[in-house]
Amino acid sequence: MAFDLLWISVAFALGLGARQLGLPPLIGFLAAGFVLKAMGATSSETLQEFADFGVTLLLFSIGLKLNLRTLLRPEVYAVATGHMLVTVLVFAVGFYALGIAGISLFAGASFAVAILIAFALSFSSTVFAVKVLEEKGEMASRHGRVAIGILIMQDVVAVLFLAASTGKLPSPWALLLLGLIPLRPVLVWLMNRAGHGELLILLGLLLAIGGAEGFELVNMKGDLGALIIGILIASHPKAGELAHSLLGFKDLFLVGFFLTIGLKGAPTLEAVGLAALLGVLLPLKVLLFFWLLTRFRLRARASLLASLSLANYSEFGLIVGAIAVGSGWLSPDWLVVIAIALAISFVVAAPINGAAHSLYGRYRQRLRRFETVTCLPEDQPIDVGDASIIVFGMGRVGTGAYDAMRERYGATVTGIDFDPVTVEEHTEKGRNVLVGDGTDPDFWARVQLREQKLDLVMLTMPNHTENILVAQHARERGFKGRIAATAKFPEEIQHLRDAGVEAAFNIYAEAGAGFADHVCAELKPG
Repeated sequence: MAFDLLWISVAFALGLGARQLGLPPLIGFLAAGFVLKAMGATSSETLQEFADFGVTLLLFSIGLKLNLRTLLRPEVYAVATGHMLVTVLVFAVGFYALGIAGISLFAGASFAVAILIAFALSFSSTVFAVKVLEEKGEMASRHGRVAIGILIMQDVVAVLFLAASTGKLPSPWALLLLGLIPLRPVLVWLMNRAGHGELLILLGLLLAIGGAEGFELVNMKGDLGALIIGILIASHPKAGELAHSLLGFKDLFLVGFFLTIGLKGAPTLEAVGLAALLGVLLPLKVLLFFWLLTRFRLRARASLLASLSLANYSEFGLIVGAIAVGSGWLSPDWLVVIAIALAISFVVAAPINGAAHSLYGRYRQRLRRFETVTCLPEDQPIDVGDASIIVFGMGRVGTGAYDAMRERYGATVTGIDFDPVTVEEHTEKGRNVLVGDGTDPDFWARVQLREQKLDLVMLTMPNHTENILVAQHARERGFKGRIAATAKFPEEIQHLRDAGVEAAFNIYAEAGAGFADHVCAELKPG
């Protein structure tokens, strides 16, 4: 028990240290494994079970988010497969050449081993990309959806590799797994009856473990079973809620996975040097993503932001590496190299993604030279008609603002949101809402404004930085009308005013005042 407490303490301390530096805690967990290894610790059966369960939950969560329609878009499946093929080929040739030259761990490696290492490094981190996109409120944006789609395609390839890595032929009983398809209505019924609390979480754990165990019984990789069960219920309205509920469990058990990686070997000077070399190769991954995305008619801004969110190595690379080491295909030293390269990629990618919007603004003209002549339908010019009021961000606050202004000023109110699903829902309810991203400086070049009509822009997006960006771009475009915006904290109000906002509304402070006014009006106290 005391030793387990030591493991937890070291993992927490180094994970906290990584977070204080603005990095994902998993870098600290990898470092904790290295520290514990240096202290003489070894991986235990319990820790390995934690690690395996974490990977199972990760695959189940991916299945819950899998939208086949998104994956069938060329800018997703073609870019993901094309990038992986080119990366594996180029990296493998380079690694094999280093082996012929007698460089370090590459010396004596066959071309098959070079391909395996390149394959592990061809993935980008789902954990990192989701964290970056969520912090910036861009999960539903054009580039966010493309990046997540590419990551899911990579994850599917990784799962297929995991399934094939066992080297075992499926049992004849594996045909019974086809019965999962007609079993889907039962799973939907269980999801409907589970409610929203602990029963839903328990059902999720049961489905993930049950799917994995069922596949293992017929000599198939259990992680593939967890993924498929997740896919079967991905279209259920509670799938997103279930994925969010399991997030803490998944992250907790994955700590065990990262610790086991660190415990497989201590970093050497040679390993650090090789990892640094792999870090130098990262710009090649980014440039290839950008070029491929623009070839598939994405605009330069979306291509750049998506590419930067993928500018890293992946925890799936570690999983692939761990499988290869366990099968005797790779030396355990390679796990240490990949782990350090992963940490280096996160350290480099974090500040670059934080400055992604300003980077595009600075190099916008150069980047736009890579755009194709024709663009995708989502990037066509936007006509807001005779709108006199535009509401940016059609969430709960934006919808309330839209409805109130529509009641007062009629059909001259238009809503803008970057999520096509949200726009479709509002359109079905009779609201005039268009797809657009006001934080994109090119949006203001595409939008067809009748400035003699447009008088008021209302910014109701939940992300403070996005509200500021829209206000700045509107003023730079030459908009002379009035701009109003919502804020959550007092200090945000001055930031908005500096960006050209005339009326800033603190939704938390004003909500209480509005509630009091409503009570007084309804109850008429003496």
